[in-house]
Amino acid sequence: MEVRPNETVDSSTQYRRHVPATPSKQPVVPSNTFETTSVSQRLQKELMSLMLMMVWTYLILFLQMIGGDLGVSAFPEGESIFAWIGTIAGGEGTAYEGLSYKLSLHFPLDYPFKPPQIKFETMCFHPNVDQFGNICLDILQDKWSSAYDCRTILLSIQSLLGEPTRIVP
Repeated sequence: MEVRPNETVDSSTQYRRHVPATPSKQPVVPSNTFETTSVSQRLQKELMSLMLMMVWTYLILFLQMIGGDLGVSAFPEGESIFAWIGTIAGGEGTAYEGLSYKLSLHFPLDYPFKPPQIKFETMCFHPNVDQFGNICLDILQDKWSSAYDCRTILLSIQSLLGEPTRIVP
């Protein structure tokens, strides 16, 4: 572009220069980007659902001044949306009442079509939990459905504490 003394030139276009592309600092994206993205979006949606449930639960508790909540929560453990830490409270009227348990949740890349791997990190003495924290629950195995989400899984585990099944690990 030629600049003439009598003409007004937009300074933003006068000194443009080509800036070479720098390598991205983003992590290398796996070849199955679409699947990873859809799983990540689903997990983010479930996280928001759990967080909103907690907010509403605390709001209801505050307004009604009652002494309990649903007793389940879960959040990503670190930077990965695929590894979460969950907590469940022992149900009222059970031997587990007043206790709180920490669980690890690991979501596969093909979630929600495959169930997450869930283990008790806190020692739990229960007929459906083995010495390593593995949980024997049909919806985490052959009865899995993509309709289940984190909240329903955690509530099912909480319910299992008060009502053991005959199937043992």
